[in-house]
Amino acid sequence: MNYQPHLHDIGFILHDVLKAPAQLQALEPHADCDIGLMRQVLDEAAKFVTQEVAPLQGVGDATGCRFVSGSVIAPPGFRDAYQAFWQAGWPALACAPEDGGQGLPALLEAVLYEMLSAANHGWTMAPGLLHGAYECLKHHGSDELKARYLSKIATGEWLATMCLTEPQAGSDLGLVRTRALPQPDGSFLLSGTKIFISGGEHDLTDNIVHLVLARLPGAPAGPKGLSLFLVPKFYPDDGRSAGPSQARPAPSRGSEGHEVPSVGALGPRSAVHCERIEEKMGLHGSPTCVMRFDDATGWIVGEPGRGLNAMFVMMNAARLHVALQGIGLLDAAWQKADAYARERRQMRAPGPRNSAEAADLIAGHPAIRRILDTQRAWIDGGRVLAYRTGIELDIAKHHPDPARQRSAQRWCSLVTPVLKAALTSQAFHGASDCLQVFGGHGYVKEWSIEQIVRDARVTMIYEGTNEVQAIDLLVRKVLPDGGSALAALLDELGDALDAGNAAHAELLSRFAGLRSLASALAQAAPGNPELPYWVADDYLRALTLALLAWAWGQIEAAMTPLACGEDAGRWTAPASALRHWVLPEFDMRMGIIKERLDTT
Repeated sequence: MNYQPHLHDIGFILHDVLKAPAQLQALEPHADCDIGLMRQVLDEAAKFVTQEVAPLQGVGDATGCRFVSGSVIAPPGFRDAYQAFWQAGWPALACAPEDGGQGLPALLEAVLYEMLSAANHGWTMAPGLLHGAYECLKHHGSDELKARYLSKIATGEWLATMCLTEPQAGSDLGLVRTRALPQPDGSFLLSGTKIFISGGEHDLTDNIVHLVLARLPGAPAGPKGLSLFLVPKFYPDDGRSAGPSQARPAPSRGSEGHEVPSVGALGPRSAVHCERIEEKMGLHGSPTCVMRFDDATGWIVGEPGRGLNAMFVMMNAARLHVALQGIGLLDAAWQKADAYARERRQMRAPGPRNSAEAADLIAGHPAIRRILDTQRAWIDGGRVLAYRTGIELDIAKHHPDPARQRSAQRWCSLVTPVLKAALTSQAFHGASDCLQVFGGHGYVKEWSIEQIVRDARVTMIYEGTNEVQAIDLLVRKVLPDGGSALAALLDELGDALDAGNAAHAELLSRFAGLRSLASALAQAAPGNPELPYWVADDYLRALTLALLAWAWGQIEAAMTPLACGEDAGRWTAPASALRHWVLPEFDMRMGIIKERLDTT
């Protein structure tokens, strides 16, 4: 029951709903990105995911990573699969050709990582930060750093980490204590401890590039005093001083115990140590490391005191990918539950829906249909929103019209925290609902649905907890301008709707309610600063549901006989579930916010 990419569903949303090829071909760098190219890339991606990555899902969970004398050994097969992955060019999909990349749209990379996360979340954690690290170094790194590290990160030959969190500094990065001491040669010596570092140490690649937040001497307290630094596991063997270091890399042992020779271009090892790996609820195939920097030589990325500005390039890219993890994990859970429901026979379902042959399959029971159709509503609607975000990222970067660029940037700024929070929440709760389809069998390891539930839980926490995403949306992005940016986005979506259509009129009413509440909250917040924080989760959830309704409106508009063929029922069932079981929550969330407003 390994995950299988459903390319027909993905293609329908890309080509028929979003008209992605036409939008991308209007951008000069992607003028050749037609339907044929997109299908070819995704066909090959699906083959790699199915053949190389999905079969390692259970192995990674059962075996986990091993910590041996400061080194981390990945589960069997993980290194070989990763080496095949980067050598086939998959990490470089959306990177610039001059950096060793293929220059393809960010959208295709987004779909690739959705598939990878669905197939094997633990393995996918390894390359998951590559794109963000690449963008961070490309935009903020010095010419020398880019010459030495950028192509290695772009191609995925070397993996990267994001070293932010410390024992006392989780969401509040202003509490970071790691220190960076300037050296006469322009380098810095970093000292401190970082925790929860995904892939901080492993044997998947010969080198690891750490991007580290630290504080310079005399820097002010708080987040404005933070700078960003690059510290590799091994320094390039180019004859230049690397500062205090350990010995040159010795041959390591791979996942199967075979010797992995070191790369000749690598020199001395840095003073970066993995103290331990965490014992976790899930994601056993991904090492979560405690990293210690002992006067490790590194170099600044970007300007002093502007480390968060540089780091947020990584974090925003990571948050979209985490949203896609949510879609992928929910799809993987749904696939298992749907397959099981079509085989499991129990009491006869009520009503005339079932033939005598299938009358006792649990797939025919309303309770089971409700679970499965509801998850499909979230997967399909979430794909529309996430894939559009991928398109908007390319538009923001390449469109010739500055006004269209600003519109794309507005979409990404407002919608990214919504997708990260909502789709990861649904991944966990929806996967738990899918486990329910199995009854007692879901609670045991045999069917592997419980692994998805465990693996999905962390997505609500990392890359900014979902509560932080809600605060980011309402307090930092909606209220400062009185809701005008959000109003502009909703107006843009609403302009294409027909007020004479009942469903469209209902959606326009939801948009109007969100605008009105944003204005009311902006007016009330100065007198009650806590108010937005109390209702931020509710506002994000209400906006999510309105956007989900808009996304399904786009799907239903594309459901022509030509596009759907004989598969129309595949789309009508989740559309019905959306109306009956999902969207009624919108009024509840709005009511909570209004009640809180009325009592202040």
